[in-house]
Amino acid sequence: MAAAEPTEKAGVQPVAPKPPPTIIGWREYVDLPTLGLTNLKAKIDTGARTSALHAEDITHIQRDGAEWVRFHTRFDDEARDMWVECPIHGVRWIKNTSGIPEERIIIRTRFRIAERVWTIDLSLTDRANMTYRMIVGRNALAKHNIAVHTRRSHLTRHPAHRGKDKQ
Repeated sequence: MAAAEPTEKAGVQPVAPKPPPTIIGWREYVDLPTLGLTNLKAKIDTGARTSALHAEDITHIQRDGAEWVRFHTRFDDEARDMWVECPIHGVRWIKNTSGIPEERIIIRTRFRIAERVWTIDLSLTDRANMTYRMIVGRNALAKHNIAVHTRRSHLTRHPAHRGKDKQ
């Protein structure tokens, strides 16, 4: 009688099955808790590499010897208009919606969607003429087991908003 094959190799742990992806809609309410911004209507745009946040009156400032940025952000929804100050993470050339490269300040902040929180990079740009004042790009979603449902919106909406706009 032949010896049974071992089911596990010595020293190798079995891999736990990956949980199913979190499914989000192409429009969602998101939070940027580090910046004090909540319930922001955002477009999930997997065609955009970098996420972008509406910012006006962008000013470089010095704080404790470090480069910071001060900007005003305004949303047409329930989010507050407010001034924000935070450290500058970097500066990058990013193509705008017309495909023209422009130099943008990048900040790094916490991002909340579907009751999950992680850190993302955001470019600051004037999106006053855009329908959505925030775009969540594919780099923000990468490696977080997220799937975007292209025909549904607000699948992860905050409980206070449930029941509104099921589209």
